Amino acid sequence: HRSKPGMTERFELFVLKRELCNAYTELNNPVVQRQRFEDQARAKSEGDLEAMYIDTDFCTAMEHGLPPTAGWGMGIDRMTMLLAGKHNIKEVLLFPAMKPEDNSEAPSEEKKSQ
Repeated sequence: HRSKPGMTERFELFVLKRELCNAYTELNNPVVQRQRFEDQARAKSEGDLEAMYIDTDFCTAMEHGLPPTAGWGMGIDRMTMLLAGKHNIKEVLLFPAMKPEDNSEAPSEEKKSQ
């Protein structure tokens, strides 16, 4: 957050009680970003396994005029839910492993061969 340390600027778009996307702003001050990378690298050298290294390419890109950045994500699955009038995302997924399980009894191999 620009004025409240420790907070993130973000919002979620809801249409007809369905979440369509998440949105957020990003840190784009090269001086602050480099300092945070340096803090992470220091923590990494002290044994923090989750800390990151200094991404000098990213810092250089920011220093050369990376425009203010933000992000938002809206999946086609959520839009399909809205257009199809579905309330459960599993009803529109193409991935079989994510679809709701059919509780009806499937014919066994023995029954098929009879």
